[in-house]
Amino acid sequence: MVLLGSLSIGRYPIGPVELVRMFLHYFGLVGYLAPPSLEMQLVFWNIRVPRILMSIAVGSGISIAGVVFQALFRNPLAAPDILGVTAGSCFGAALAIMFFTQMAVGVQGFAFIFGIVAVTIAYMLADRSWDRSTSVLVISGIVVSALFQAGVSVLMYLADPYDQLTKIVFWIMGSFHVASWAKVQATLPVVVIGSVLLGVFGWRLNVMTQNEEEALSLGVDVFRWRLFYVVTSTLIVASSVAAVGTISWVGLIVPHIARYLVGIEQRRLIPAAAFIGGGFLLVMDTVARSISASEIPISIVTSIIGAPFLGYLVMHRRKNGGVDVGTG
Repeated sequence: MVLLGSLSIGRYPIGPVELVRMFLHYFGLVGYLAPPSLEMQLVFWNIRVPRILMSIAVGSGISIAGVVFQALFRNPLAAPDILGVTAGSCFGAALAIMFFTQMAVGVQGFAFIFGIVAVTIAYMLADRSWDRSTSVLVISGIVVSALFQAGVSVLMYLADPYDQLTKIVFWIMGSFHVASWAKVQATLPVVVIGSVLLGVFGWRLNVMTQNEEEALSLGVDVFRWRLFYVVTSTLIVASSVAAVGTISWVGLIVPHIARYLVGIEQRRLIPAAAFIGGGFLLVMDTVARSISASEIPISIVTSIIGAPFLGYLVMHRRKNGGVDVGTG
């Protein structure tokens, strides 16, 4: 129902009958029915369908990354941008908008590259520490995020307020209006392959949720597997953020919803988070593009839902003595 509603709803509404005609015409089964108008076909196949595919893919990927990071860092408030990938991507996008708009790599390429660079720096900083625990990795991520956020602020200060600044701000707030088949082809393989890998090895993530001494005693190479989960999740998040900008709260709240519904076993939790996250972001994007005459950035809509949920989570933790993210 959510998918059908998203296909129909928008500034160019497409009714159920037109949807049926659209698909029949696409598969050459239109028969005696009049084909849909060319304008409707262009809106549906070139704008709405790639946008819906992007929202499902990005929502699923970021939600899975949220599950992994919350388990890996044993922190129910961990989000996919905890190691600086979002801040790095924002810096890369702002840099491209200001100085490299003519390059073939483009804004998406710069955002992806700098997202990976940010996490790489965070991991290198943590690796040089005498303490190789997840806490040091988180602190390194905070340091890197702060540096790249400062870089974004400098670029925004120097940007042309009538052109570049507007583009940077709108990109940072996130939007699926930039979705296209080219971006679907660039983003979907990374998200799908990364999600499948995390799902296949979800059973080992169960062990990683225990403390490192217990995991090592069970024969798990904690440092190697932590690198695998961080790299795979980072690629998913970086490709998603590079395609559509910053998506707030989804990677934080969806894992909790999935955990409430299916429990804490990672092999069930990861597919559940993918399904719920894709549907959740699809609904949020439908609201963002339909609720007003001008499109609302997606992070505004998700923040309206996410902030109250975080408040509920904090109160729930105080009442129940904490939220379990492990295997129990």
